[in-house]
Amino acid sequence: MEMMNKLAYLECPTGIAGDMCLGALVDIGVPLDYLISQLRGLGIEQEYQLRAEKVHRNGQIATKVYVVDLDHHDYAHARHLPEIEALIQEAKLPPQASAWSLKVFRQLAVAEGEVHGIAPEKVHFHEVGATDAIVDIVGTCLGLDWLGINKLNCSALPTGGGTVRATHGQLPVPVPAVLKLWESRQVPVYSNGIDKELVTPTGAALAVSLASNFGGLPAMTVERLGLGAGSHRLPIPNMLRLWIGQASETTNYEHSTNDTSLETIAVLETQIDDLSPQAVAYTFEILFEAGAVDVFTQGIGMKKSRLGILLTVICPPQKLVACETVLFRETTTLGIRRQIQQRAILQREIQQVTTPLGTVRVKVAGSDSSQKPLIANVQPEYEDCAQLARQHHQPWRVVHQMALDAWSVQYQQE
Repeated sequence: MEMMNKLAYLECPTGIAGDMCLGALVDIGVPLDYLISQLRGLGIEQEYQLRAEKVHRNGQIATKVYVVDLDHHDYAHARHLPEIEALIQEAKLPPQASAWSLKVFRQLAVAEGEVHGIAPEKVHFHEVGATDAIVDIVGTCLGLDWLGINKLNCSALPTGGGTVRATHGQLPVPVPAVLKLWESRQVPVYSNGIDKELVTPTGAALAVSLASNFGGLPAMTVERLGLGAGSHRLPIPNMLRLWIGQASETTNYEHSTNDTSLETIAVLETQIDDLSPQAVAYTFEILFEAGAVDVFTQGIGMKKSRLGILLTVICPPQKLVACETVLFRETTTLGIRRQIQQRAILQREIQQVTTPLGTVRVKVAGSDSSQKPLIANVQPEYEDCAQLARQHHQPWRVVHQMALDAWSVQYQQE
């Protein structure tokens, strides 16, 4: 296939695994025969069979790829990292696919080694299924190379839950190797409430090793979409969506046109009509202690014209469960809606100013253009102004204005 400068995005609402990546690649147009042919170079074709079929997931059609184990889980073929690296280097794969494959296996070995306290070269790849892992990883790298992908982004990843059986017994989900891989790249994660193993070590290694960025869908012109089916039956369609397209030339997909930064946030919403306002105020305090970024209410009309409030919580994805727990404990709600969104934020910093009454912290927000920083908002910290107002028996608004005037003198004229 003719190589083109393309962008790929892995959207993983139900997680990521090696077979899901292969399914999405075959679904989007990578020939299965090409993968089978290239994988023969590894010299392990007697250990597995590769096949694909169309399947339904919650009414949607997707491609499921199976790596059929012909050895019936005979772990005599479990391999260490040096042996796997030798297989890849001797397979005469396309250069980019070979480099990516080596990188993924190295990352996976490092994570497994840290978990077990051994050197990466000593890691025995039975935990991730030696043959399965090789086919999934090398096959995914071959598919991305065939598509001409030169940059890959990935969504935030769901944590899953429950336990999974491994060689060393039952392990909590996410399993330790996945946690190590996430830690290595500071991957944004969240809970979608599904207690299954959603991100496998192989899937995590592919994402961590190949993705340049984690977060929302980048600005791109969409050309094709591939759907790779997972094995579990889940409440939502268990599939990985692979977006392929050209990166937008008019918008930097890592920053907006206003030179803002993008971050992933969770939004919780619930409507309430039978709770004391004092309880709502207390819930605000506990939510902020639990890690909420913002909490607010709106007046709404509910069933039978009852007046109520819409309570909204904005928090980092990793704080979603903690904030949801607070809402269920402190309010009368019976259900909470969850969303994972992207928000654009201005660059912010805290500056200190000296007023005639004392020191006040000032939050300054703006963008840092190539010519001159643009100040969009300047706000003295409420608590600092309130403390000085009480201490000197002055109106809060007077202290607030003093802080603004002092900031203008100290910083605006620099």
